[in-house]
Amino acid sequence: MAVSTPAPPEATPPAAARRLRRRRPARGQLLGWAYAAPTALFVLVLFVLPTLLVLRMSVSDWSLFAGDRGVNFPGNFTDAVGDRLFWPAVRFTLTYTAVTTVILIALALGLAVLVQESSRWTSVLRTSFLLPSALGLASASLLFYALYSPQASPVPGLLRLLGFDVGTISFLGTPTSALVSTVVLIVWRFAGFYMLLLLVGLQGIPNEVYEAARMDGARRWQIFWQITVPLLRSSLALCTILCVTGSLLAFDQFYILTKGGPDNSTITLVQLVYNTAFGGKNDLGRAAALSIIVLAALLVINVVQFRGLRGKED
Repeated sequence: MAVSTPAPPEATPPAAARRLRRRRPARGQLLGWAYAAPTALFVLVLFVLPTLLVLRMSVSDWSLFAGDRGVNFPGNFTDAVGDRLFWPAVRFTLTYTAVTTVILIALALGLAVLVQESSRWTSVLRTSFLLPSALGLASASLLFYALYSPQASPVPGLLRLLGFDVGTISFLGTPTSALVSTVVLIVWRFAGFYMLLLLVGLQGIPNEVYEAARMDGARRWQIFWQITVPLLRSSLALCTILCVTGSLLAFDQFYILTKGGPDNSTITLVQLVYNTAFGGKNDLGRAAALSIIVLAALLVINVVQFRGLRGKED
């Protein structure tokens, strides 16, 4: 009786196996897509789609109430640049950005050095400096609006009690006083936040570096300028980028405190975008073109800052 031996299973050709592996993604790859999907969805809904909509509106004759009335390119961009308030808004935004950045970074660095050493009193100071950061910018603006109000402000009364002949104080009545009053608000609101970022950078500098400098006879200001500042360059660059970007996009504080006044002297670029879209003109197409111009300027400034930082690190 003949016994039949079962044939061995046919081996899968290498090419077929590779095709099979390509059709069946690894489990880890699927998990990676699953983890990234919520973030990708947020980026798509909150950034990509609104950006595409703004691009579409910037080349259209798009009214707030009449909707899309056809293509208007490059009319929106030429009208936006030709607006009588465009260049004053550019100059004021750049001035505000430069003043705020210099004062804020210098003050935050001083506060960070002041509370660098850990002790009971420095902990109290750190908390006091950081506390205004917990307040929303709109709420802080309303608080300072009450302090600057001629009818409700307690500041003139307190100064008179201290013996100062202050006369009539107008915190927001002139272009210079309106700018200074707004800068005071922003410095009060954000100095503690940037102090915290710089304090983290200071804590990362090894003590051995300071001890070696003291053994070599370096003085305190030499240690600060030749050791602390260079080793804190990355933190300073981060604070500068955040401060410049936030100042170029300033809106809440000026909208609440000055409404762009007096005499349109404190209108920022973002407020000009808002006024063009909702402040009577109702021209969404021109407002979208202004937004694209502001976005392009921000991209250029941030790229220059990043390239400058990377060049110094190299």
